[in-house]
Amino acid sequence: MSAPIPETMRCIEIVKPGGPEVLRLATRPTPKPGKGEVLVKVAMAGVNRPDVLQRLGHYPPPEGASDLPGLEVSGEVVAVGPDVHGERVGDKVCALLPGGGYAEYALAHEGSCLPVPRGLSMAEAAALPETCFTVWANVFEDGGLKGGETLLVHGGTSGIGVAAIAMAKAFDAQVVATASSAEKLDAIRRRGADHAFNYQTDKWEEEIAALGGVDVVLDMAGGDFVARNLQCLKPGGRHVSIAFLRGATAEVNIFAIMRKRLRLTGSTLRGRDNGEKARIAFALRNHVWPLIEAGRITPALDRIFPLADAARAHERMEAGRHIGKIVLAVSEE
Repeated sequence: MSAPIPETMRCIEIVKPGGPEVLRLATRPTPKPGKGEVLVKVAMAGVNRPDVLQRLGHYPPPEGASDLPGLEVSGEVVAVGPDVHGERVGDKVCALLPGGGYAEYALAHEGSCLPVPRGLSMAEAAALPETCFTVWANVFEDGGLKGGETLLVHGGTSGIGVAAIAMAKAFDAQVVATASSAEKLDAIRRRGADHAFNYQTDKWEEEIAALGGVDVVLDMAGGDFVARNLQCLKPGGRHVSIAFLRGATAEVNIFAIMRKRLRLTGSTLRGRDNGEKARIAFALRNHVWPLIEAGRITPALDRIFPLADAARAHERMEAGRHIGKIVLAVSEE
């Protein structure tokens, strides 16, 4: 018989917008699941760039979502709300959240839950939802990447980057990736990238074009990288923006887009409705989870921090030293 659910829980609050030091350990009432929701006893919580943006005051949670940071967790379902059909108490799941993951208990919509893949630890499972949802929706759906095509990924050692490399290779695509140091370039080659370039020193757009170009760009840089991305896209290429670490505006040559029949698109994930997230989860369960369980896609963990050390986890992410996902250990399970 499972332990009773406590009335209160430990969590990490954002005291005010600012640096990592504004993340504070706090106690709050344990949330109760509403219609279509499950309550997850969190084992591990993934740390993502949007958490940093929220902490800085630049990425508020959607209306109705928890104001606590944390967009993905792994753990055990300990309670279900009305009209929940797919998840049961006792199920081990990993889940995409609109917020609230940095806590001992978190609410998730049942459609955003996926089973913990066989053979994976809870830490590895917590590294999956945000990255897999993002890569599937943007690279394979919006970008239309197919086997035999080539993908360019910037920031190849980020959580999104390593997932994009692994998933693209598992679907028989070629991968070109960029990073900022020799150590990171070696890491993304070990993860399966066919070519790797230093975006700080190399004229990567010229070298990629000389290799024959790419079919899809997954861009987290924005700014001046956008025009350079277009230079190395093949005719009919697709450019998908998911972040803008180098700036939210870009100057591009419209004739170059017309001449090569390029498509430029982009999206965010957090604000999508529950039905859309459930649809993506269904696709992942059918197309990606079997590859994870077969060992063809493996999550890459960088470091695990205790929940109370969330500030140190954010410091590591902002310093750009991580290779793979940073995870918070919330419970010992």
